[in-house]
Amino acid sequence: MVDFRRWITAIAVLALFAGLACAQVNSSSAGVGPLTCGATVTVPPQLRSEGLTELIGDIVITCSGGTAIAPGTTIPTANITVSLGTNVTSRLLGTAGTTNASEALLLIDEPGSSTSLGPGPLLPQTLCSTPSVGAGPGGCVQNVAPGGQSQLVGGGAAPNVYQGLVNANQVTFNGIPINPPASSGTARIFRITNVRANVAGLGGGGLAGTTQLLASISISGSTSLPINNPVQIAGFIQAGLSTALRPGNGSTSSTLSAPSLAQCAGASTSQIGLLTYSENFGTAFKTRVNAAAPGAGGSGQSGVAIQNTPGTIYNSESGFISTLSPAINAGLADYGTRLKAVFNNVPAGVRLFVSTTNITNNFTGTPTAPAGTVTTTSFAQLVLSETAPDSFNSAPVVSSTTTVSGTVTTTNLAEIPVVNGSATAVWEVINTNPSASETLNFGLWATFTANPGSNSPPPGNATVNMSYAPTPSAAFSATAGSAASSSLTIPRFADTSSAQNIFSVALCNTVLLYPFVTNQGGFDTGIAIANTSTDPFGTRTQSGTCDLNFYGASAPAAKVTTTNIATGTVYTTLASTSATGFQGYMIAVCQFQLAHGFAFISDLGARNLAMGYLALILPTGTGSRNSGSLLFNGSTSASVEDTAH
Repeated sequence: MVDFRRWITAIAVLALFAGLACAQVNSSSAGVGPLTCGATVTVPPQLRSEGLTELIGDIVITCSGGTAIAPGTTIPTANITVSLGTNVTSRLLGTAGTTNASEALLLIDEPGSSTSLGPGPLLPQTLCSTPSVGAGPGGCVQNVAPGGQSQLVGGGAAPNVYQGLVNANQVTFNGIPINPPASSGTARIFRITNVRANVAGLGGGGLAGTTQLLASISISGSTSLPINNPVQIAGFIQAGLSTALRPGNGSTSSTLSAPSLAQCAGASTSQIGLLTYSENFGTAFKTRVNAAAPGAGGSGQSGVAIQNTPGTIYNSESGFISTLSPAINAGLADYGTRLKAVFNNVPAGVRLFVSTTNITNNFTGTPTAPAGTVTTTSFAQLVLSETAPDSFNSAPVVSSTTTVSGTVTTTNLAEIPVVNGSATAVWEVINTNPSASETLNFGLWATFTANPGSNSPPPGNATVNMSYAPTPSAAFSATAGSAASSSLTIPRFADTSSAQNIFSVALCNTVLLYPFVTNQGGFDTGIAIANTSTDPFGTRTQSGTCDLNFYGASAPAAKVTTTNIATGTVYTTLASTSATGFQGYMIAVCQFQLAHGFAFISDLGARNLAMGYLALILPTGTGSRNSGSLLFNGSTSASVEDTAH
């Protein structure tokens, strides 16, 4: 009876070993015979041609057949190398003193997928701690236990996760144990994931989405691993982002005509326009992690490692996220897709404000932030800088109490500091719908204190560059950003933008030409300049001086500046007072709009000859009546209550 129980126990152990044999994956198509393997990329993704760290599709090597290795025999190993036509940019982790050990991982038999595909997927994920040699000599060496399963020499679970070593355009997985599945109906699966590539600039030419990124799989080492189809399409490259400037009038097709801001205006803050960022395909905007994944709590900015199921497509900037020490958080991106606006040539004294979130295309609303559930709401929020870290629960938001009031629905604004004529705003995508091509609009406002007497703000054209973020050279150099790094953030992008005019500051002046002025031969000229900015039409009233520039015989060496000419008044002078003995023409540059001039020429006492004429208004000035608007182009401005300053 005792012997019978021993036999039952032995049979049960053998049955268990048979069930765990090689910890392989069930496959109805796997047969017996020579060991054969085939490589596939089952879902080649769309890759953004602006991207320096784009995740390529997982490479899956499926093997079947082969001869079973005798128990107690050391399992032979092979080195598996993936080569791209560009640099591999997976994050370097420096595990076990190996400086080029990276977040790129090779998983054997889909561990942790918790499916009914066989014993391999049911096993926990176990990391080999010697990435330089893998399971080769001096590493996590394995042999075959009774029943055919793999185990560490000396006992213990066989590692099934291996780190890749990055070298320029290649990532190599050294010492991968090759234990043939042997049994019919089972397969050995090697999944290569978290391989990032610098594809910036590779998507040009041809039709969108037709440029292929190829991955070549090669094998070396102590054993042979024949692979069918060793060259695979790892992704299709195309531009991910289109940008535009819109007028904010509700039109989605019209382009902003860069407005001119009147130098003599000020006080109120004007809507300049909308900065518009559009996806060229549905997954070009990505959250840091998949907001809908189990355990994410709905936050696309979560730092929790939740993306650890082999073969799952997460549509986020992060890939397969490791929970294994010391490769914890391998695959985790630093933040979601970021969108950047860089303003240059901003005239001194001009203050800029942007909406803290995306708004509608007519300045009239802000979308509601995602409530922590699966949602189709597109949402992005302002962050501190292009490389500012995310917290574990939300992106760092620039807060402000500045709000738009009046005819515009309340919108949260934040001032972006202008330093040496430049300012930068960055928003991060925290919710996106991968099934739709989305457009995100962000509002821009400007204000300044008018001081035309001091030429403030000075005239000039401000420009904006719109792109993904971060980009060289503020965050990193172009050379460093295009190679694998242990310190640079992920994602990162190349800047493919071009400068666009966003607004200008124009002088509030009127230029008057007096074609003939004389104070010779007994004649004198009376000069009058009227400031007509006071009128019955509600025009903004102005005041300022005029510079009288004389050209001709006996012209004064310097311009003559009048006293301040108040609105609704007329300034008068004589040529004999301003330019004694002069004869020629005079140009008056007045630092206010709507100036008009008159000249009266006569002999002394107007006894023999006298005549008068109206001064000509030269088109170099800005003399249109503007009904109080800050803008010359006739668009209205909204008042802003700035309680932060």
